[in-house]
This record gives sequence, C-alpha cells and structure tokens, in this order.
Amino acid sequence: MVLFGLIMIGLILFLSIVNMFSRHKLKKTAVPDSYRELLQSHVRYYQQLNATDKLRFEQQLQRFLKRTHIEGVGTPVEPLDRVLVAASAIIPIFGFKNWEYFNLTNVILYPDTFDSSYQYEGNNRNILGMVGSGPLNGQMILSRSALREGFSNTTDKSNTAIHEFVHLLDKADGYADGMPTKLLEHSYSIPWLKLVHQTIQEMAEGRTDINPYGATNEAEFFAVISEYFFERPDQLAEKHPELYKMLTHIFQQDPAKGGV
Repeated sequence: MVLFGLIMIGLILFLSIVNMFSRHKLKKTAVPDSYRELLQSHVRYYQQLNATDKLRFEQQLQRFLKRTHIEGVGTPVEPLDRVLVAASAIIPIFGFKNWEYFNLTNVILYPDTFDSSYQYEGNNRNILGMVGSGPLNGQMILSRSALREGFSNTTDKSNTAIHEFVHLLDKADGYADGMPTKLLEHSYSIPWLKLVHQTIQEMAEGRTDINPYGATNEAEFFAVISEYFFERPDQLAEKHPELYKMLTHIFQQDPAKGGV
C-alpha cells in the first residue's frame, strides 16, 4: 500500500510537471511576434483606436492568447488566425477594464462550415460558428474561412467570430437569452426587451436592413445586432439610433466615434 501510494504521488507530480510545462510552452508560443502588424493590417477596429487604447488592446490580446488554447481540426492555425480570434474576443469587451471569458478554455477552428454533429465534410454543412454546451461547455468552434471573411469584408454588417463571443457574454449569467444581465442594469432591462421585440417584429415584416437571422430569438438578435454595431457603427447609428444608443450603454463603447 505504501509503495502504491508513492507511485500515485509520483504520477500526480509527473502529470503536474507535464501540465505546467505545456502551459509554459503555450504562453511562449501563443502570441505571434507579428501580432501588432497583423492587427494594423487586418483589424479596422484596432486601426481606429488612439495610441493609448491600441496599447491596451495589445495587452488584452496577449493575455487572451496566453489563457486560451486555439487549435485547428482539418486546417492549420496561422498567426493571423490567432490574432483574429483574439481580436474578436476583445472587441465586445473593450469597454470593460477587467473582463475575462471565464466560460471559455478552447477555440477550435474548422476549415469551413460544419453541421450539427460537428462534421466539416459531407452535406448539410451550414454552421459558421458555435458556442459549445453540455460536454462541449467551454469550447467554441469557428469556421476559419468565416473568421477571416469577417475581417476582410469591411462593407457588410457581419462578423461570425464577434457573433459567437457576444453569445459568450450573453451566457455569462448562465443563459444565452439576449438579456446580458452582467452588462445591463436592471432599470434598462424592460426598455431593452421592448426595443428587441419591436425590432424583431419589423424584421419579420421585412422592414429593416438587419440580418433576418436575428429574428430567430432574443439571443440571436443580440448577437446579430452586435455584429452590426461593431462592423458598421456609423450606419447603425444613422438607421437605428435607439438600438445604437442602447448598445453603447451595454458595451460601454461608442465605435462610431472611434473609441470607448
């Protein structure tokens, strides 16, 4: 029994050392050397920040990459992919000084669309991104092509990765229901829900320029309108001023003016 106990202690210590080494290795290699150049070349949100905010964005990017494992399934993970995943995470939380995604440990990149069984080959592949639940809790799956498209196309109102990170924010209170109670004071809850339902009705009637997928439910509406808010803030402020004003309050940012 004593020998067995010593063996178990030795095994635990060995696994702890291996785990510590793996985390140390991840921290050393997770942040690409060219991250600043990649941000400046590919992330318009970052480009529009002042020097002080750019430095804070870079610090948050480094912290996110050192804490979050990013891996590819059927596709390589290049430095640009790491930077774009991290930027997608930081953009929605940039108005909050100390926010951490406690409900995320891994981001998995697939080459392209996948199906509800997480298969990226075959028919019926129409999913671009997903926040895991149940056995996949703490995981996010993203289409690598959609990740890149979200930042390369600066004229649309879509960004799949930001959409999924907003779902994580929404889920911070335990539920992805379109009511981000961690971000929204109770006094704003009823006005927000009223505005959401009013806009969903307009979407159902085809009277808005908002992606109709947002009419699926309140959670998808919040994610879709957040994409619009960060991708085309000037257009949202012009066409949907009430929504824009409410989102500036939720995210503590005013991206149409280029900052927090």
